[in-house]
Amino acid sequence: MKRFQVEVSRGRFRIYAYIQELGDDLLVSIWGGTRPHIGAIGAATPRPSLKDPRKWSATSSNLTFLGHKEDLLAKKISEQLATLLRKNVVVVMGIHWDHMTSNEIKRVESLSKKIPKEILKKIHSYPSSRRKK
Repeated sequence: MKRFQVEVSRGRFRIYAYIQELGDDLLVSIWGGTRPHIGAIGAATPRPSLKDPRKWSATSSNLTFLGHKEDLLAKKISEQLATLLRKNVVVVMGIHWDHMTSNEIKRVESLSKKIPKEILKKIHSYPSSRRKK
């Protein structure tokens, strides 16, 4: 079982992701800010695209705890990783900084969207025998 961490940052914002391979599945915990927590969970499973069965997509579900807004990011990240890796993926996410402006919220959302790329870089640096074809 592989485990690793990635991080992305910009200015005062730093977001971490801890990744565990659980058999053929992937568990991703994403946190950052002054009060990391569990705000939302996104779970995705890969499947052939409904529009073009030669391409891959993902079906997902979300769970959002009351008052939290990470659900769309958790959903998008889980779907993206499931589609590209063809694995079941669960993303648990909770990031929070006090007194953020709307521009800062957009910056954190943009920063969060870089996490899958960092995860893929690490996974693809493993020996190819460990990856699902």
